[in-house]
Amino acid sequence: MMKREAMTKEVLTQTRPPTVLVVDDNDGLVRLIQKALEREGFSAVAADSGKEAIQWLARNRAELMLLDLKLPDIEGKALVDHLAQIRRAVPFIVITGQGNERVAVDMMKSGALDYLVKDVDFIEFVPTVVRRALEQLEKDRRLAAAQAALEQSQKQVLTISEREQRRFGAELHDGLGQQLTAIELMCQALRADLGASRAELGTQVDQICRFLREAIGQTRALARGLSPVHLGSNGLAEALGELALRTTEIGCLKCLFDSSSPVVVEDNLVAGHLFRIAQEAVNNAVKHAQASEIVLRLSRSSNSLRLEISDNGRGLPGSPKRDQGMGLQVMQHRASVIGAELEMRSKPGKGVTVTCSLPARKR
Repeated sequence: MMKREAMTKEVLTQTRPPTVLVVDDNDGLVRLIQKALEREGFSAVAADSGKEAIQWLARNRAELMLLDLKLPDIEGKALVDHLAQIRRAVPFIVITGQGNERVAVDMMKSGALDYLVKDVDFIEFVPTVVRRALEQLEKDRRLAAAQAALEQSQKQVLTISEREQRRFGAELHDGLGQQLTAIELMCQALRADLGASRAELGTQVDQICRFLREAIGQTRALARGLSPVHLGSNGLAEALGELALRTTEIGCLKCLFDSSSPVVVEDNLVAGHLFRIAQEAVNNAVKHAQASEIVLRLSRSSNSLRLEISDNGRGLPGSPKRDQGMGLQVMQHRASVIGAELEMRSKPGKGVTVTCSLPARKR
């Protein structure tokens, strides 16, 4: 414990000392708090009212605030709420008198990091509690930064993956697809040259042409799968319509796309992730739901873009199969990358509804 405290003091001396704002109307107690904190390497500033605290925070920054709940001009909770409204919120520790611990616990539910009771050992505990709170804040900051970096890395990986898939799709369509089409045309010309005199050979050429047409169809389907969303604001709607059509053509169920009005999605990366979410939800419904109908809906309001995929199947099992669970995780991950919220609702025997909502500012 002593080694940890020594390391903390060393860090404090190497950087700007953390500033602690002490908000309390007891001048004598405030002076004792200031001295105790300054001995431990902190910078302590005092305010004897809520008004003074607001004025100081309007011009300065504090890493932590020690807040007495009973100030002469404002209640402690009201001060915290006001600071949040004016975007001057500060992490805080509650100072309370003996017998008011329940109020302090309630304040912790409202965001307080800890609380101190004004008893005989109060001054002794102040530096320890302050240091512990600041260390926790630093851990939270580093964790948030690491999480943000991880999400950014994941987004970059998915972006590169989507870009490469589009490139492969374009090469399949423009390269291999065009070559196969040219070979088919050559076979058709050869068939015409053979005429009726070489009927047996003509039959074999017809079979080659049929195989080539099937290969061309498969190549185009692969190209659409690798690059389903075309550049342009209406690309997502077109891709969802094609997904519904292809799913229906399989023959085991009916898939419909419902979009009552044009929905513009300018960001092609966002459109690509939304399409992949829809594709995964449709695949899950086809493989696992035993549904007879799937409906895709794309809509927008003044504050959000909404993609919904619903089926009339048997609903989610209590313990999803491994491949099904992976599909759900992939959808959740894609939604988080673009800043969307993914919700899944299911009732046994009444199907599954997957909803992805994207705030207006992110689409």
